[in-house]
Amino acid sequence: MSLSYHTHEERAAWDLAESLIQQARAMMREAEKAMEAWRTGKEMNRLRCERRGIGKTDAEIRWSASATAKNAITNNTFHVGLATMYYNAATANYARALYLHTHQDTRL
Repeated sequence: MSLSYHTHEERAAWDLAESLIQQARAMMREAEKAMEAWRTGKEMNRLRCERRGIGKTDAEIRWSASATAKNAITNNTFHVGLATMYYNAATANYARALYLHTHQDTRL
């Protein structure tokens, strides 16, 4: 489907929205990497504790108190927050482009 734009302003709003979506997706990929680092670290910690005879509950407590776990969760939260911001900004720009597209006759 080919998009036709009525004004430069409409095109700019659409292009900005597309750019913001790309940024949001990049932030979500970073959030997923952080969550995967958390999961991997948790499993490695569980195995390490298991070899030492430390129970699951104590392993969980040790993992959640570690700097690595806290950093991974912080990075995940940060990147999800940025992604949300970018998605919201993209939504606003798509809405602006749609408004400009549908109301172009009233401005002429």
